[in-house]
Amino acid sequence: MTATAIALHQINKTYANGTTALQGVDLNIYTGELVSLVGPSGCGKSTVLKLVAGLDQPTHGHIAWQTRERHLAFVFQDAALMPWATVVDNVHLPLKLKGQSLRASRSRIQAALNLVALQGFEHSYPRQLSGGMKMRVSIARALVTQPQILLMDEPFGALDEISRSRLNGELLQLWQQHHWTVVFVTHNIYEAVYLSHRVVVMGAQPGRIVATVAVDEPYPRSESFRTTPQFNRYCREVAHHLAIGDAPTPDSMPSPSPSLSP
Repeated sequence: MTATAIALHQINKTYANGTTALQGVDLNIYTGELVSLVGPSGCGKSTVLKLVAGLDQPTHGHIAWQTRERHLAFVFQDAALMPWATVVDNVHLPLKLKGQSLRASRSRIQAALNLVALQGFEHSYPRQLSGGMKMRVSIARALVTQPQILLMDEPFGALDEISRSRLNGELLQLWQQHHWTVVFVTHNIYEAVYLSHRVVVMGAQPGRIVATVAVDEPYPRSESFRTTPQFNRYCREVAHHLAIGDAPTPDSMPSPSPSLSP
């Protein structure tokens, strides 16, 4: 992973109300890398994804791409499925928006469903699916576009721990097969360390990168990795940086009130 897929240079993002969501963010994301962003609420993790996806623009700085064409897909925390549509129709949606008919897209849709182990549920409706299965549909909907870059904003955050752990393993299996470039936002330290080549730790007030922890462990990673001393060491290191980064910077702290003369 020596080629840079995406490079963020001195990214600032300030909203109209004066809130600085990001300040001075420099980050290189390498081709085929799985990198996680962790940090407290309001530190700008999701803002980074939106900027990379082109859903918003930085106030200052720029984002450089390895290639002109940006084959990317976005997976949100909420599966956001159409309740009136079947699994097949939900997965077809991004292709439909590009003018591709269901008939012409069936093989691609089935291939995406096979990747996330949803064979046999093609004609089910969201109300008939568990939370984990709904998220698989959401991932299949992203994969059907055949992306090179996968942006994932806390996709497993609303799931129970068993479902979350299972989908972590399935995501790693898919990544090992296809070697997408993945940017994964999570609040969960253990999830970030388990999945990632690097964990980028962000702090709030203002949103900024405070540390990067390289998880120098080989793939494939099995569940047994979660019980190793190395895994615990990486988690403690990330937690340490989070604790430091959660403190506001001096520029963001209120000025002391002037003392009153007696």
